[in-house]
Amino acid sequence: MKSKKIWKFELLTVAFILLVALTTQGFAAPKGTVVIFHAGSLSIPFAAMEKAFEAQYPDVDIQREPAGSQKCARKISDLKKPCDIMASADYKVIDTLLIPAYANWNIRFATNQLVLCYTTQSKYADTVTTENWYKILQKKDVVWGHSDPNLDPCGYRSLMVLQLAERYYNNKGLYDAVIANRPDENIRPKSVELISLLQTGNMDYAWEYCSVAVQHGLKYISLPDEINLGNYKFDDLYAQAVVKITGEKPGTFMDIRGKSCTYGVTLIKGAPNREAALVFLGYLLDPEGGLKILKEMGQPPFIPGRVPTVEMMAMLPAILQSEVEIKD
Repeated sequence: MKSKKIWKFELLTVAFILLVALTTQGFAAPKGTVVIFHAGSLSIPFAAMEKAFEAQYPDVDIQREPAGSQKCARKISDLKKPCDIMASADYKVIDTLLIPAYANWNIRFATNQLVLCYTTQSKYADTVTTENWYKILQKKDVVWGHSDPNLDPCGYRSLMVLQLAERYYNNKGLYDAVIANRPDENIRPKSVELISLLQTGNMDYAWEYCSVAVQHGLKYISLPDEINLGNYKFDDLYAQAVVKITGEKPGTFMDIRGKSCTYGVTLIKGAPNREAALVFLGYLLDPEGGLKILKEMGQPPFIPGRVPTVEMMAMLPAILQSEVEIKD
């Protein structure tokens, strides 16, 4: 039979454990504003994530600012705008413009591919195919466009697709001929801005991510894997496409080499609401949370997320490490 001292000790122990649990739970509950700069192509899935996350954590207000990925990064690096999370349509934007000064790590969480979008109103909508699309884009009565390569990865990826198509179809001069039929006013800051032009009949064709086409119910031409930047097995081939864009500092330029479409996300150094931001990132990387939403909306996620090195894995907060693997 236990003595009164032992009973008292055990009761105090249990009380202490309960107190710690309640205190920890209260402390861990996220609250406040979380600011997310993200690629325009993530607008619809991130809106769905915002709604689901805020329903689960009603004391959190997710504030999203969609823009071209380079523009998002430069709002952080050049304009010093406060931000908690940055999600890019090209993980290399984070590597190049934010690490190491503004971020420590970069988790790749999803992929995509380029498609040529159109509607039933588009000229030659009844005859465009995977075999003749580049000929259609050269027709003088066709209006087509893409996003700004200096602001949006979809922009430079659109140009890469055209470069790769010239090689794939063995059609010398294809790139220049197609570009010659695209005036500068058909270049928009981010790819999602082209959607309204398609839907209103002011543009016949536009380059978008496949997920964006699916989310907006657009018709689209799927391209061979050798062209569409959607299959990492062709990265050596994609690397033959190179586009020059503006650099990190005014007046400088850098070459972007083709690679399969891979999205990246990071926590910004000095994030105003680090604790709540980490909880959101954990939700984003959850196969039953954010990644499930991406999959349902036509964007294949990486399950689990990926970082390239052991060193970067070690930099991740503990709350995220179980959702990530080391894979180059």
